[in-house]
Amino acid sequence: MFRMPSCLLKLTRVVLSHKPWALLILIFVFVSFAYHKLYWGIWEDLKGRGPPYSLSAEISCAHSVPSSLNIAAGHSPSTANVFFVETSEQTTPSYLFSCSVESAARTHPASRVVVLMKGLAKGNVSLPKHWAFSLLSCFPNVEIRPLDLTELFSGTPLAPWYLQPKRHQEPHFLHVLSDACRIVLMWKFGGIYLDTDFIVLKNLQNLTNALGIQGDDVLNGAFLSFKPKHKFMKLCMQDFVQNYNGWLWGHQGPELLTRVFKKWCSLRTIKSMRCKGVSALAPEVVYPIPWQDWKKLFEAISALELHNLLKNTYAVHVWNKLSHETKLEIPSQALLAQLYSQFCPATYAKMKQDSEALSRRAV
Repeated sequence: MFRMPSCLLKLTRVVLSHKPWALLILIFVFVSFAYHKLYWGIWEDLKGRGPPYSLSAEISCAHSVPSSLNIAAGHSPSTANVFFVETSEQTTPSYLFSCSVESAARTHPASRVVVLMKGLAKGNVSLPKHWAFSLLSCFPNVEIRPLDLTELFSGTPLAPWYLQPKRHQEPHFLHVLSDACRIVLMWKFGGIYLDTDFIVLKNLQNLTNALGIQGDDVLNGAFLSFKPKHKFMKLCMQDFVQNYNGWLWGHQGPELLTRVFKKWCSLRTIKSMRCKGVSALAPEVVYPIPWQDWKKLFEAISALELHNLLKNTYAVHVWNKLSHETKLEIPSQALLAQLYSQFCPATYAKMKQDSEALSRRAV
């Protein structure tokens, strides 16, 4: 409860001694004072506590997350965070986005799964109403937070780069910004970084100080797992600035990681190996479907063939940049449909529900 200041008490006496219409002035001043007191009290409290955004539960959690699923309400301090980043202003997650976060939450019950979204960094207290946010609220280890880029890059070599307005006009800026975020997150906080077009099959915590080979002598940063303040990530930040070229696709992403790893290990070609404490993982670990073969994700496959294909796989990259316009039949025996069904069943149930509703409207 707040106390009215003495200046307002004096104003009350003066106003009441004059014409009745002046009472309206008093009411207006009082309401304005109360509003600003309440507003700033809430804002300071949010800044002090820094909580995740509140998630409205419009989807039945009992249906989405069965009680048999052992997801810890508390997170072990010894387990690394899993990070996802959305650098655009989008706040309407796709099915694939939802599946990525859900599959990570299910396979990492003792970890915080932190989703950072640039579109939320506008001072709002609650998330936009969207089925994906409601669904993800069912997982106690999922936290959705605003992405403050100035704060993230502060204290790193990338801070001056980000503050140059001309960078924002470059053709691949959103992708380059995503490349920057992931290496800074790994440097500052460590943990696991995943693009929002991964479906996670197994716990990734034992893949430490590692990144994956996508093929063709190239490393990819769609998956990263590093201890905080690792020297390899520091070299990546330095290379990001020193060899910067935002006009070439991939120069600040896969090509950067490949350049740094080759220098780190004094290599000419990339191969599956562990060198000076950093692992280059074989393609089947996180990139079992090469980007050239992305259409296989939409082809039917038997359960046995799927098992054999993914027996050494921890996560599947879906190559959303290439595949996002292709329609996925739900339900079906398509490889991607089976992955949804097995590893993000709550998202899959929503997809199936929407597909059935669409079919009914078409009749």
